Amino acid sequence: MSTLADLKFYSTPSHDCSYLQDQQAVTLFADPLAIIDTDLYSALSEVGFRRSGQHIYKPYCDSCTACIPVRLAARQFEPLRRHKRTIKRNADLDIKQMKPSMTDEYFLLYQNYISARHADGDMHPASEEQFDSFLVSGRPEAIFFEFRFNGKLLAVAVTDQLNNAMSAIYTFFDPNESRRSLGSFAVLWLIEETQRIGIEYLYLGYWIKECQKMSYKMDYKPLQIYVDEKWRNVN
Repeated sequence: MSTLADLKFYSTPSHDCSYLQDQQAVTLFADPLAIIDTDLYSALSEVGFRRSGQHIYKPYCDSCTACIPVRLAARQFEPLRRHKRTIKRNADLDIKQMKPSMTDEYFLLYQNYISARHADGDMHPASEEQFDSFLVSGRPEAIFFEFRFNGKLLAVAVTDQLNNAMSAIYTFFDPNESRRSLGSFAVLWLIEETQRIGIEYLYLGYWIKECQKMSYKMDYKPLQIYVDEKWRNVN
């Protein structure tokens, strides 16, 4: 079994940044052949790594530090008035924990979401192979949380349960249900679930100040950012 001390890492060649226009990026990956259990995966998350499919990675750019890992101290979270309104609007949803899988229902929702919200990104057009490699064929810690109204699937929050944290991997939802603010509600529900099972943090991925699509992460407090190899509170 690998440990953090003996785990090998590999960096990619320079490539186009997925978030900042006209920028180049380098990504650092944990050895894909290493046996990484939940303890080691949790330790990697503690030092700023994330997961995409089967790969555990973090940005490793020489001249840019824009990608900042962020997490929420869930036990101290107190919803704002707008959060309470969002929770109330979605009180009629049924939420169920499922094992990650590829189904026509999941993929159609994912495809519609990518087409409506990320048609300008490198994930468009969506494909079944992409869905499987990104969200299904990943880690044993992964969970699909389904959000349904009268049986209709409205959202899926793909989440990893670690030792002392939940890690929000990706959420996709019905783009026609904008009134519900399903993306925000998924975060709020994951905060409640993190509190319910008695663990400390909810990882929200990377935050980039210049990236408008990531600005929502600053809406949840108390937030911590990982800077200079240390988690620091955000005022």
